[in-house]
Amino acid sequence: MIMTTASTFRSALILALPLLVLTGCATRQPPLYGWGSYQQEVYQYFKADGSKSNEEQILALEETAQKSRAKGETLPPGYHAHLGLLYANAGKEDLVVQEFETEKTLFPESAPYMDFLLRKFKK
Repeated sequence: MIMTTASTFRSALILALPLLVLTGCATRQPPLYGWGSYQQEVYQYFKADGSKSNEEQILALEETAQKSRAKGETLPPGYHAHLGLLYANAGKEDLVVQEFETEKTLFPESAPYMDFLLRKFKK
């Protein structure tokens, strides 16, 4: 039996149609972390052009943290460490230790670095 071009196309369409339908029904996975304005704040910090004060960055990150918690999102790795760094620059020593300890608890792989920063900070 010789297949014509039209019947080959029809056969290919019949095989591909279920795949297209199933792909269209796939649900999108939610992001693993609630990034909020974190990346922009880190950029502003390292840009260091004075366009945003230390306090403004702290407020923005605290606001993002509150919104993420309200949505049930997890904050990304480094979030608490960066917030701790901003607190250190602002002279809020008790909050520095709290944020570094939180980072260490949530992301155990950061423990050696957080311990290093805590030792440096407490000197």
